[in-house]
Amino acid sequence: MTVSSATSGTSSTSSTTSASSASTVTTTGTTNSASIDWSALIEAEVNAKLAAATTITTSITANQAKITAYQSLQTELSTLATGLSSLSTSIINSIATNAFATRSATIASTGDVSASSALNMSVNSGSATGDHTLQITQLATAQKVIGSSQSSTSTALGLAGTFSLGLAGGNSTAISITSGMSMQDVVDTINAQTSTTNVQASIVQVSSESYEMVLTGTQDAANITYSSTSGDDILNKLGVTDTTGAFTDVLQKAQSAQFTLDGIALTRNTNDISDVLSGVTFDLLQPTPSGTSLNISIQTDTSQITSALQTFVTNYNAFRDQVIAQSAQNSDGTAASSAVLFGDSTMRDIMTQLQQVLSGSVNGMTMADLGLSFNESNELQLDTGTLSTVLTQNLAGVTKLLSAQTTTSSSQLNVVNTGTSPQSFTLDVTVDSTGTLSGASVGGDSSGFSVVGNTIIGNSGTIYAGMAFTYTGSTSQSITVSSTSGLASQIYQLAHTSAGTTGQLQTLITNLQSRDTDLQSQVSDIQSNAATFKAQLQLQYANYQAAIESANNTLGYLSALLNASSSK
Repeated sequence: MTVSSATSGTSSTSSTTSASSASTVTTTGTTNSASIDWSALIEAEVNAKLAAATTITTSITANQAKITAYQSLQTELSTLATGLSSLSTSIINSIATNAFATRSATIASTGDVSASSALNMSVNSGSATGDHTLQITQLATAQKVIGSSQSSTSTALGLAGTFSLGLAGGNSTAISITSGMSMQDVVDTINAQTSTTNVQASIVQVSSESYEMVLTGTQDAANITYSSTSGDDILNKLGVTDTTGAFTDVLQKAQSAQFTLDGIALTRNTNDISDVLSGVTFDLLQPTPSGTSLNISIQTDTSQITSALQTFVTNYNAFRDQVIAQSAQNSDGTAASSAVLFGDSTMRDIMTQLQQVLSGSVNGMTMADLGLSFNESNELQLDTGTLSTVLTQNLAGVTKLLSAQTTTSSSQLNVVNTGTSPQSFTLDVTVDSTGTLSGASVGGDSSGFSVVGNTIIGNSGTIYAGMAFTYTGSTSQSITVSSTSGLASQIYQLAHTSAGTTGQLQTLITNLQSRDTDLQSQVSDIQSNAATFKAQLQLQYANYQAAIESANNTLGYLSALLNASSSK
């Protein structure tokens, strides 16, 4: 039962006064239930029950603040790892994406020739570095022919016939023209088949009443082929060919590109050349005059290394700022209210490990050799001048200082990728009776690697994940694989592992979340029990109120009887 209004009741003692000279009995009595606040009594008792839930909720809120702080550390560490991924490995091949594999090319000229006007080029990651000399003798061109003058492009030609059109060595197709077609219609009909014929048609307006049709091959170094197969000889009628079928006016002949690279004379049927130097594409723009040459230099694009190190500095300081914020103190030495991870050992251990790596050395080089140091505020900073010098003078040393290095004891096992956590081990390579690579194992365990063709790939979820090799041998053998980690690869691994789904921070987050789930369950139980208790109190106090009201009614009735008797 719900008590709908606050009522209370008290009973006062009744007094009866009798006088010998009076014939009546006067009875006075009061019963007042309005002074008891039932709702206040219920609320006080229920709140006493809920006090434990409030304390638990405070703990949940504190845990949630810690979870948020741990997640912020995870985010900063993940960002730190991502930014270092391009410095943590230095494998050089056509699929490598690390900063050490990126390439840049410069083109200079000897003699009176503009390098930028004669050549464009692009270089893929992993391309071989080195210097080359190029002379361009002749550009590849497509054949272009033109017909005789026609007075209109829109008037029907009155020609009907079929002809075959294409490029030498390629596909030809039959093109049919009807008598109602104009010169423009013929051009449109030819162009509708360009994807097959590789021949385009266009119209050149010579004057207000003079138009000529032009045919152009879409591929260099290939002649246009034409033959009339039935009806009118359409191209002959338009003056493109003579009576023998030969083109009457060749504006541009088809020819191959001719050039010399490092003294080797070469010919290609295109000006876009990608099969001379692996990973390098030349776009020939114009011939170089006699006695001139283009000097090409392909080098490591060190700007990518500089950019990656600048990103590292930014990301490291961002994580450091998070740690400092979580270690903030009040003036009295107590933890600041916002420092919910104050004194947290995991956070402190990660920061300590990062600082230990930064203070380490590889092959006698340290981070200071790269221009990395800490300022007066203990923030990491980069001297790009120092970095530029060491990249120019000792790129190999910088590479070893920063990245993971993996070598093998056999020239038949080539490293394709080191992975993010390179390992050292003996790899037992198995080749079947046909000389085909059939398996790879370590200490008799083949679960770490998969074989695809002649490639050996470290399986995901194992310590070899990300490692990859190619095997060119034809016999089974055991090969030693040796790996070392540079400073960037060590920090990458530390940050990546700590921020990962199985890392220390995630373990703390999971434990807090699990604890909060248990605490929330306790809160729900307390709240449920309090609600039941409240309902019981409401029923109990309603019964009290009903009893008081009944007593008041009885007292009133008895008072009335007494008064009635005394008045007789």
